[in-house]
Amino acid sequence: MFTGIVEEIGRVTAVAPSGDGVRVTVQAPKAISDAEHGDSISVSGVCLTVVDQGEDWFTADVMQQTLDMSTLAGVCAGRAVNIERATAAHGRLGGHIVQGHIDGTGEVLEVRPGAQWQVIRISLAPQLAPLVVDKGSIAVDGVSLTVSAVSDAADSAQWFEVSLIPETLVATTLGARQLGESVNLETDILARHVQRLLAFSSAASAANTEGGSR
Repeated sequence: MFTGIVEEIGRVTAVAPSGDGVRVTVQAPKAISDAEHGDSISVSGVCLTVVDQGEDWFTADVMQQTLDMSTLAGVCAGRAVNIERATAAHGRLGGHIVQGHIDGTGEVLEVRPGAQWQVIRISLAPQLAPLVVDKGSIAVDGVSLTVSAVSDAADSAQWFEVSLIPETLVATTLGARQLGESVNLETDILARHVQRLLAFSSAASAANTEGGSR
């Protein structure tokens, strides 16, 4: 589990084919300082497992499903990535509960600079829109953020906005995001559980109604 508080900006140094996926090597001195084989590290929001490591780097396998759902598809050497080690049980939950299980990607629709911050508008797939609420939490490229605005439920194209403070702009890759670029999205786990519970509740009610009408 992660908290969405990025510890450092790492850099992909190598990408090699591995079965139907790829094996990536990432330079991340802080993350690897106390890492062991099999540890989990979030790479721009994607939970990856350390399979090899050196003084300031680690290697992880990325399977095809992850490539299909995240911005790691087409990853190449030189890409900057947000890095966070798995949170310790005794640590502070500075952001929110982040699993590193990407729901999909969104496209940067607008970047609005401000005097002290920057607002980014990001597209939202229809199936994810009900899980994102104003003032709720969302992880964008592994960064725990508070939603500052959302589109109306009746809009044909769904989106949300986040407001980035100067520290976030400097300490993460989000400060370099441009129009048209894709970012990884992970919605709030509590919202996903509620949606699933409601789906079963609706199914049970429909079944009872059908049974009672016979």
